[in-house]
Amino acid sequence: MTLGPPGLKTMVAWAGTRPPEAPTAVATSARCELCPIGIGDDHRHLLHLDERRIVCVCETCWSMRSGDPEFRPCGARSLILEDFVMSDHVWNAFQVPVGLAFLLRSSVSKSVIAMYPSPAGATESELEMAAWDALCEANPTLELEPDAEALIVNRTTRDHQYAIVPTDQCYKLVGMIKSQWEGITGGQGVDRAIAEFFDGLRARAAA
Repeated sequence: MTLGPPGLKTMVAWAGTRPPEAPTAVATSARCELCPIGIGDDHRHLLHLDERRIVCVCETCWSMRSGDPEFRPCGARSLILEDFVMSDHVWNAFQVPVGLAFLLRSSVSKSVIAMYPSPAGATESELEMAAWDALCEANPTLELEPDAEALIVNRTTRDHQYAIVPTDQCYKLVGMIKSQWEGITGGQGVDRAIAEFFDGLRARAAA
């Protein structure tokens, strides 16, 4: 798969301001981004709405801060959409320059946002709403929890793939692609990252 150069507004996946180091009883290098507590690899995430940034948090901060106006808990469902319908006309109307994108409803901008991977992280643009309405009309069951979950569109393979996933999983895929990027265009590392992600997605959806 070949991904184009980043454009528009670029965001770095999994970026954030880490709190100062402090002693902790948890033997891990990961720390909650809202307090000094150490957290394991399997931890909670919040989405910072204004910055559209994933924040790694401990259970206490997740419980206490989930209701804050600037944060939103990530969704919980992973759903493969086997019979999803997206015509080339609708996809082209979104003007996404690569074959992989995450579409989510933003409660801040009151619009639908497309994010797609690049070597620097996730690149973001607003979608053309007439095309989004046409997509929803073709798929009446398409309902996304604002901010918390996204529609993944993968048109890099012969058989196109569509799924609804928590927002933090989108950023996870962006990080996987960034870590496996090869050369100028991404190379086979990008294909491996996408295949690995969807294999894991199918396993979670079947569980």
